[in-house]
Amino acid sequence: MLRKLLLAAPLLPMLMATPAVAQMDSREGIALQNQILQLRNELEQLRRGGGAGQTYVPAPVAPGRPAAGGASELVGSLLDRVNQLDEEVRRLRGRADEAEYRNRTLQQQVEKLQGDMDFRLQQLEGGASGGRPSAPAAGPAPTAPAAPAAPPAAAAPRTAERALADGQAALSRRDYAAAEAAAREVIAARGARAQDGQLLLADALLGRRDFANAAIAYDDAYKRNRQSTRAPEAMIGLANAFLGLNAKREACDTLNNLRSEFPRLSGSLAERATSARQRGGCR
Repeated sequence: MLRKLLLAAPLLPMLMATPAVAQMDSREGIALQNQILQLRNELEQLRRGGGAGQTYVPAPVAPGRPAAGGASELVGSLLDRVNQLDEEVRRLRGRADEAEYRNRTLQQQVEKLQGDMDFRLQQLEGGASGGRPSAPAAGPAPTAPAAPAAPPAAAAPRTAERALADGQAALSRRDYAAAEAAAREVIAARGARAQDGQLLLADALLGRRDFANAAIAYDDAYKRNRQSTRAPEAMIGLANAFLGLNAKREACDTLNNLRSEFPRLSGSLAERATSARQRGGCR
């Protein structure tokens, strides 16, 4: 479902690691689709005219190419053009899929690297704070040696539960940067709360109105465990991210999948799903 959005022209510069190529493919793809629609309209007009007595004027042929002798020849020529353009569209979509895969892989590597760096920095800060002070210089005939000062206790890294609690608190006060940092810390730990961390990350990105990356984060959260109690929440968040991108069709498709996979939603989740359907104008 997310791939439909990533193939759209307005979103490729935000989501793909190779924006120049993806943007070029998007413009070419849209132009080819428009040409296909035009050719199909020409074919429909030919069929309605029956090949005789029609007022339809065919598209001009290339220089040096003789005009078709009749309606049947023109139809054959138009069908060839449609087939060629369809093949070009499939080729461009294949390139867009490859760029999407590379972008997703790169994003995962960056998230893992950031999580590892955060963890190592915390360890280094804890080790530096726990160092022993240097021994004082010996004085002339001290009466008694001074007792060494006890080193301060190193700060223990926070657990996933603590990080999630801190992140939710930051989210409630709209400190989206702190909420995102806590979420990535939980994700980097790769523990049992990874889906909760992914949802916290998506909520923080949505709060920052980074709808494109929020959609990816919600989709990743859903795919981590499609049968969990938080999977409906991830799908509703994904629909809201689509609405933020003005992709109402994708939002409604997501909400329809939510209805089929979780038909017995109740409480706040049901209210949020209903609100999203109303904003998206879903049937």
